[in-house]
Amino acid sequence: MGLSWQQGPLSAGAVGHFLTPEPVPERLLFAERLRRRMRVRFNNTWIADSENVVLLHEPGRYPVAYFPREDVDGEALVESGRVTHHKDLGDTAWYTVRAGDRGTERAAWEFTALPGHAADLQGRIAFAWRAMDAFYEEDERVLGHAADPYHRIDLRDTSRTLEVRLDGTVVARSEHPVVLYESGFAPRWYVPRADIDETVLCPVEGRTFCPYKGLCDYYDIGDAHRAAWSYPDACREVDRISGLVSFEPDKVEVRLDGRRLDLEQGQIVVPHGIDRGLEADEAESH
Repeated sequence: MGLSWQQGPLSAGAVGHFLTPEPVPERLLFAERLRRRMRVRFNNTWIADSENVVLLHEPGRYPVAYFPREDVDGEALVESGRVTHHKDLGDTAWYTVRAGDRGTERAAWEFTALPGHAADLQGRIAFAWRAMDAFYEEDERVLGHAADPYHRIDLRDTSRTLEVRLDGTVVARSEHPVVLYESGFAPRWYVPRADIDETVLCPVEGRTFCPYKGLCDYYDIGDAHRAAWSYPDACREVDRISGLVSFEPDKVEVRLDGRRLDLEQGQIVVPHGIDRGLEADEAESH
């Protein structure tokens, strides 16, 4: 979830609340040093390279990386003359990003009339994620959006019994599922394929990409559309769920130790900001 998106403490859909005598402001922005080397590549050219990136957490958006102007190739930024207004941070000047024979309009921006309390962003440039060829931390590409240091995933083995039924027919039954705890989401239960009647899983077209878990496949179960999903080759940080299958408790009957699970708050992924929406084919190519 991070600080500001999904159900983080600075998001509009926060599941918790601050224990303060007075209400906190409706919108809180949080800026901090990333403390990682980050680079930007455009048209086979490194146009930014910095160990002094500031990450802005803004309500309803994934975190956005801001680079010191001195760590950005000045020839890559072409003033567009376009200025918009950010309701919290003031005037925003937009740039065309150019390298070699290629240019992309409105691909970078800078706040030019910051209020005093937001001076951490003074003289810093942000790049539209999807307008760039790639972002890197050191020599490793970062996909989807800037890495959120407050987003965490924990996997736990359990001996609890998970049973999945549709119209009274057992689809899966496992005494050793894996539970995935992900910041901002309700727990997800993953079942080994040996514990599933795979004849009922009908693969459907359309994959999605998660920056933290990888490429996801989906299955229909009878008339229940996209009622199950699996990461066939999950990211190495969560590779224990590779090939396992999870089920939507609002589309099929999912019981944990006999107790039926409901669709909890936090189960549905909500798109946030302009950096969301990396296509599965694009992710797969990297």
